[in-house]
Amino acid sequence: MKVKNIKILVCVSVLLSSLVIACSSSNVEKKIVQQDEVAEKIGKQAVDYIDPIIGAVTYGKKSKDAHGFGKTFPGAATPFGLVQLSPDTFTGGDNGPGYSYEHPTMEGFSFTHMSGIGWFGDLGNFLVTPTVGALQTNRGVPEEPESGYRSRYSHDSEITQAGYYAVTLDDYKVKTELTAAPRAGIIRFTYPESDSSRVQIDLSRRVGGTSTEQYIKIVNENTIEGWMKCPPEGGGWGAGAGNADYVVYFYCQFSKPLKDYGIWSADLPDVKRKMRWIRKDNYQDAVKNAKIYTNKTEMQGKHLGFYSNFNTQEGEEVLVKSGISFVSIDGAKENLEHDINHWDFDKTRQEARALWSKSIENISVKGASDREKTIFYTSLYHTLIDPRAFSDVNGNYMGADKKVHQTKDFTYRTIFSGWDVFRSQFPLQTIINPSLVNDEINSLLQMAELSGREYLPRWEMLNSYSGVMLGNPAVSVINDAYQKGIRNYDVEKAFQYSLNTVNNTGNGELGYSNKHISKTLEYAYSDWCLATMAESLGKKEIASEYFKRSKNYKNIWNDEVSWFRAKDSTGTWLDWEGKTKHGQGCIESNPYQQGWFVPHDIDGLKDLMGGEEAFKDELVSFFDNTPEDFLWNNYYNHPNEPVHHVPFMLNEAGMPHLTQKYTRTICNDAYGTDAFGLCGNEDVGQMSAWYVLASIGIHPINPGDNKYQITSPVFNEVEIKLDSDYYTGKTFKIIANNNSEKNIYIQSMKLNGKNLDRYWITHDEITRGGILEMEMGPEPVKQ
Repeated sequence: MKVKNIKILVCVSVLLSSLVIACSSSNVEKKIVQQDEVAEKIGKQAVDYIDPIIGAVTYGKKSKDAHGFGKTFPGAATPFGLVQLSPDTFTGGDNGPGYSYEHPTMEGFSFTHMSGIGWFGDLGNFLVTPTVGALQTNRGVPEEPESGYRSRYSHDSEITQAGYYAVTLDDYKVKTELTAAPRAGIIRFTYPESDSSRVQIDLSRRVGGTSTEQYIKIVNENTIEGWMKCPPEGGGWGAGAGNADYVVYFYCQFSKPLKDYGIWSADLPDVKRKMRWIRKDNYQDAVKNAKIYTNKTEMQGKHLGFYSNFNTQEGEEVLVKSGISFVSIDGAKENLEHDINHWDFDKTRQEARALWSKSIENISVKGASDREKTIFYTSLYHTLIDPRAFSDVNGNYMGADKKVHQTKDFTYRTIFSGWDVFRSQFPLQTIINPSLVNDEINSLLQMAELSGREYLPRWEMLNSYSGVMLGNPAVSVINDAYQKGIRNYDVEKAFQYSLNTVNNTGNGELGYSNKHISKTLEYAYSDWCLATMAESLGKKEIASEYFKRSKNYKNIWNDEVSWFRAKDSTGTWLDWEGKTKHGQGCIESNPYQQGWFVPHDIDGLKDLMGGEEAFKDELVSFFDNTPEDFLWNNYYNHPNEPVHHVPFMLNEAGMPHLTQKYTRTICNDAYGTDAFGLCGNEDVGQMSAWYVLASIGIHPINPGDNKYQITSPVFNEVEIKLDSDYYTGKTFKIIANNNSEKNIYIQSMKLNGKNLDRYWITHDEITRGGILEMEMGPEPVKQ
């Protein structure tokens, strides 16, 4: 990643207005100088540490496994917004965010993206590309960008900031700038002098496939509107296996009148348009030879695109803005008119920056280096993308019954990567964004009801029950929220759907999952969550039954190998190839990694292992064998979720100094400040949420028990602002005196001035407000 030269520093409205300068090349340079002068006066703000390029690699030269790196997108978004306006370097393959830093060419810029997903991605709809020269209707291939409308670009020209992205497309000499509002986005193109400049929009494009049908109407000389249908037959989420089925509506306007325009339509074979097919020559040739219609103002078809030609002077700017909706064209229009009812790109950019500045105020840090602040605030940024808004500004949303509904008391949300995010992401949000957690629970309940299933989704995307991964994470999220007093939803319905969920997918009559370690352990935890909520609601019989079921993890402990081992439905143990051999009944892990997932009964796990000392020995060995780069490995595998709680189990083993040592090491070595700054998939906020919590000195082992384990903070001072609608306290501070790279060990602690002799703190102790003060030193305190 290149050092960025442009920093937008806005502290008060006077400074904002002073930075708005006429848009020309010379004025841009003048603006940069003024911004630098402001920076010197007011200092760097928290929002300026955010760099969305962190993690924006799918696969690259450093790849060591099949899962790749962060898979984040580097473009413009707003906190939990519906629109993510970002560059796309490649359509197809395991490139879920649409962009990878290692790709040398760019296809264009689309209005919807997923962040950090580990499966074949989706969205990437409404792809807008500026071009100069002859019209080409197909994207072409990276090896030969001239074969289509894609362009080479250089990272030297990229600028990545919160709510803003810029790059120059080298083949067209067009500078492109992106910024976003919650439900709309705006692009500023700066063209060279040409009589063949153009904006073209590929309506069929979709990450992981195509939309299968499109509609476009030219409304007037500045406006187009339409939609793109995206069913599983077109690929998308999981190359179609994720069952994503949605329609994207757009209402798009141009600052330069549409005088010379057309619609292209490719004649494609009637086949399922998934990733493997769209890479084939017959697809490329069909799109390349698309028919051009210059006399139509409205069209519906299977593979459409739109273009508008115009003359430009050197440095001339053309702006394109669009509202996006998953409900209707009217919704897209209302979203645009509400969010961007002007042509002032800089105004929207400043508003996006202000939204990010406001959203990260809930946690502020002091001390440590600029590197660590960059990692922290970018991590916090990545936790504030999903679950994103799915409803329009008027509250309308497309329900799981494919009908339009309206909500006025919560925002309907989507992208629930449950198996990942119940561990760190949602526990973090319960502290800093309890209203968001309420939104998500209400949304999950609506999905369960309107789908007719009456159980909760495991990995939800745009109302799709994709069924990805395992466990019943929504039950964990609901129980954790309920235990923390977040209850602005139908509690009885939440409990009933949670009960239905664990009965729908669980360990069943066998008391374990056939041929599965991962499922057995994760379902046992889900049973504990259900039992805990039942107990809180006074449902004693249900609580008793499911507490018993939560012990079913013991049914696959095998004394012969002294570890968890999969067995079939007859009780026969499966072949054993050692704890570190991947598979063997484990999903994205091995028995050694998955076997630590008994967060709800650590004492029971200790007993199985042979007692406290055996438990300690196993933990120490687990970390001693972990490679220093923390890339994919057979021991503590930070790139993947099953082990994320394990460093904090060292507290429960009576070795808190090792929790402190390893969390500081992971924060330092597994995270960075460039595109490779995430050692594994971001997984919709989970990887970053782990960093945020660990770096401020707290993290749960067992979401739902209201306890956070205490570890060594990266920062000297942390302040958490608490939501007065949910919590009685105003702020909670964590102060680490004498903290440094060498002084990583906690010597003593005080909570609100009183000695604290335990290495955990409750949610209530945090949300009542106060101060956790630590004295740090270079030597461990072994107790």
